[in-house]
Amino acid sequence: MVNFSVDQMRAMMDRQDQIRCLSVIAHVDHGKSTLTDSLVSKAGIIAAKNAGDARFTDTRADEQERCITIKSTGISMFFDYDVSSYLDAAKFLADKAAADAKDDQEEIVGITNNSYLINLIDSPGHVDFSSEVTAALRVTDGALVVVDCIEGVCVQTETVLRQALLEKIKPVLHVNKMDRAFLEMAMDPEELYQTIARVIENVNVIIATYSDEKDKIFGDVQVYPYAGTVSFGSGLHQWGFTLPHFARMYAKKFGIDIKIMMEKLWGNNFYNRATNKWTRKNKKGDLERGFVQFILKPIANLFDSIMNKRTNKKGRPTYLKMLKTIGVTLKGDEKDLMDKPLIKRIMQKWLPAADGLMEMMVIHLPSPRKAQAYRVTSLYEGPMDDEAADAIRRCDAKGHLMMYISKMVPADATSSRFYAFGRVFSGTIRTGMKARIQLPDFDPVASAGKTKANGLYIKSIQRTVIMMGRYVEQVPDVPCGNTCGLVGVDSYILKSGTITSWEGAHNFRMMKYSVSPVVRVAVECKNAQDLPKLVEGLKRLSKSDPLVQCITGDSGEHIVAGAGELHLEICLKDLEEDFMRGTSGIKKSDPVVSYRETITEKSEQVLSKSSNKHNRLFCYGEPMPEGLSEAIDPTNGKATVTSRDEVKVRARFLADTYGMDADECRKIWCFGPDGNGPNFLLDASKGVQYLNEIKDSRKGGFQWAAKEGPLCDENLRGVQVKIEDVTLHADNIHRGGGQIIPCARKVTYACVMASEPRLLEPMYLCDISVPQDEAGSVYGCVSQRRGVVFDEHQTPGTPMMQLRAHLPVAESFGFTAFLRSNTGGKAFPQCVFDHWAIMDNDPLKEGSLTNKIIIATRKRKGLKEETPLLSNFADKL
Repeated sequence: MVNFSVDQMRAMMDRQDQIRCLSVIAHVDHGKSTLTDSLVSKAGIIAAKNAGDARFTDTRADEQERCITIKSTGISMFFDYDVSSYLDAAKFLADKAAADAKDDQEEIVGITNNSYLINLIDSPGHVDFSSEVTAALRVTDGALVVVDCIEGVCVQTETVLRQALLEKIKPVLHVNKMDRAFLEMAMDPEELYQTIARVIENVNVIIATYSDEKDKIFGDVQVYPYAGTVSFGSGLHQWGFTLPHFARMYAKKFGIDIKIMMEKLWGNNFYNRATNKWTRKNKKGDLERGFVQFILKPIANLFDSIMNKRTNKKGRPTYLKMLKTIGVTLKGDEKDLMDKPLIKRIMQKWLPAADGLMEMMVIHLPSPRKAQAYRVTSLYEGPMDDEAADAIRRCDAKGHLMMYISKMVPADATSSRFYAFGRVFSGTIRTGMKARIQLPDFDPVASAGKTKANGLYIKSIQRTVIMMGRYVEQVPDVPCGNTCGLVGVDSYILKSGTITSWEGAHNFRMMKYSVSPVVRVAVECKNAQDLPKLVEGLKRLSKSDPLVQCITGDSGEHIVAGAGELHLEICLKDLEEDFMRGTSGIKKSDPVVSYRETITEKSEQVLSKSSNKHNRLFCYGEPMPEGLSEAIDPTNGKATVTSRDEVKVRARFLADTYGMDADECRKIWCFGPDGNGPNFLLDASKGVQYLNEIKDSRKGGFQWAAKEGPLCDENLRGVQVKIEDVTLHADNIHRGGGQIIPCARKVTYACVMASEPRLLEPMYLCDISVPQDEAGSVYGCVSQRRGVVFDEHQTPGTPMMQLRAHLPVAESFGFTAFLRSNTGGKAFPQCVFDHWAIMDNDPLKEGSLTNKIIIATRKRKGLKEETPLLSNFADKL
């Protein structure tokens, strides 16, 4: 039975200081969904006996079948938690009392100062679904990072932690699957301590690497057991604890302060029973550290007694005496349990996981009011002193409405309608209210004061709902600091957008994904009559996933682009079974990879004439300095050079960092493609007549060319095109957009073809776990796929090797199966998109690998099969 009502939840939404919004993030299969069950169970949504096996937040049938999370799932829960027993309770309660006084809250039945609303999002761990993690992190303030204590920190742990820190999300850590250490691995308690300490150290190294040193408001976000920001336990068996739990228990016994006891229970602190004193020295090695002696050993002894059926002299199980000591009573059928089910029940009663997790969330994760004060700079695109930014900073329920929609969630089995899921950052969103829906392409400066503009809709909100995992609850309104779903805006928002009530509002920043949709599949109907349903199905698919791209080529080909094989498989399954229900199905092509086109040398001056021969553009191409394209369009992290930067500041940065000409850098006309890509158009001309009059047309032609390069219609990357001279007709009727845009595109192509063009292919960073005796086979498999192993190290205390390799995405299809078959199923690869690598061979040389790729791509896209030549684009003087 659910322990709370919708009315209680709605009342709690007004108390910003008693709300916690968090995402559960981890590597694949480290136990996020299983651990989340403990909180869902404490909230009374599922029975305690099912917790750990139900995986309540895995709402799709294929998630339950495959045992992996595919879509992030939001759930709001109401808890009571008394913080007065916590060691820093005095300060915590004083802060809360001050906030409560400010809020002037009315008393509601069932709600006290110890009530908390937890808005939790369970996110996927597989790298192919990283975009779901990004969407979840954007609308939360804290992250529960789950790490398997046996496997330790893996490649995706690092990826999701980095994403969290970029969004200024505060992490807390849960060291999971400790039952495996006692039951499967039979680890010695001291060995287990060293393993756990290594996991925590590795997490802190990642946090130190990616947290922003300059941002002092964000504070020290590293995790420490003695500070209470690390919990330990088992999601499957639903038990867990933090050091404060044991410190409170032992502080009474030893008669010392809780804070001192917490410090004694971690690190090199040894208790000498003979002298009844703590010491930091253990030269003889005969003393046990506090964490081992007072925490791990009692748990290990309990496990040993139950699993090995230990008895006393009278033949009674020894664990019965232990139960008295820890204060656990078994009732009814529980007394008949044996082995693991018995351990699970005892541990659930002794150390319930939800209590330890609740303590970390309530005490150590920020409330929306606290978090938005420092997150506003990375959330909002507009000026930091305008009314919207001020309302977000203060988390002001009476200010302008500012809401960010991070993803669209299918609302029914037919997936015809969607909930727009997001977070209210300021103001209150109400059922029936009129609001401005601002899409990512909305320009607030150009459309100031207008009711009609590109990317702007003014519509009514039909309904506001609270997301409850597998179902939703309707509420009349949702104030700031909360996540919610909206009904009635799915016709206007494709993937994400800003909803506001203020005309002067700018958008929220676009989310930066850690993966790119580099794997593509062409789809077509088995029955031609189903074409309209395919087109409609692709629109819905594009809406349902934050990352997937559905593109219709010029030849009428329908392409679905995803992050990897598994991502595409799930997307195409959804397309066929949900979004195109009732049709005869679709045909899929083999997966193909998207490439980028680049240049390697500075070209000579090239010339292109407009079709009326009255206008001439003289330009040359030059590759960008090394590292600049990554600074504009980073695979991971924040762009350090953008089209929105102040011109003089950007020019000085480019001159100092990349050795470019500062005067030329002040005259960067545009970035491309889409106005923010890793190519730019520079004006390097001197004293040209009418040049400003053709500026927009020249930029339009460059953007067009940057989106569809000359070799095989792929995006350009790392190309600068410099305008050296222009000859224009004196009459402006002869130098309009119709003449200049195609000419500008043609001269860009000529610059590329004259500058030693090359293809860039996407590369995966492949993290492979393999036993030492099979490592040699992995080297062979990787090199057969044109990959290179560049790092190897042994996991301490195990026979496992961790190999890191760069593998071309084009060679990755079927790589997992190929690797498993060659290593007897012992190798486990995890691939994440890492960088774009230049393909060395000449794309214009017949028979070369690059040339074959270009011809195959041109054929697939319905272009002429011959590779283009410079003479196709450059004109003679």
